[in-house]
Amino acid sequence: MLYKKTTKADIMNQPKPSENGYQSRFQTNTKWLVRWNGAWVAATLLMLLGPKVLWNNASGFTLLAVGLDVAVGVGMVLATKKYVMELDELQRKVFLNALGIAMGVGLIAGAPLSAMDAYHVIPFHVNIGLLLIIMGLTFFVSFLYGTWRYR
Repeated sequence: MLYKKTTKADIMNQPKPSENGYQSRFQTNTKWLVRWNGAWVAATLLMLLGPKVLWNNASGFTLLAVGLDVAVGVGMVLATKKYVMELDELQRKVFLNALGIAMGVGLIAGAPLSAMDAYHVIPFHVNIGLLLIIMGLTFFVSFLYGTWRYR
């Protein structure tokens, strides 16, 4: 028998497996969701840091930054809704479970942290950023655990 020698070009030029419509939509929605989340983080940083760093407490610019943050936040919510609606049943279950856990942790942690801050029980000031970080990390860990659990 004669065998054809495999070359680097043969390996590099193999056709990619074709994606089905669901995979393509999922990837597109994921990219849009990541972009909207990144835009919201940038708009929120602009809103929080702009008055101190960029425009020296000019209220007009601050109101514009708040409006931008709200508008981008609405876009992020709509992108998240579209993302969730395109998930299959198991992925939706994992996502919504992680979201529920994050929201629960936010409520459970937020009230005591706020009370301890108000009565000066803790040596640091609690702001909404701390709560967002706690909720974000909780969502991330819960989502990874849920994805691992159902594999």
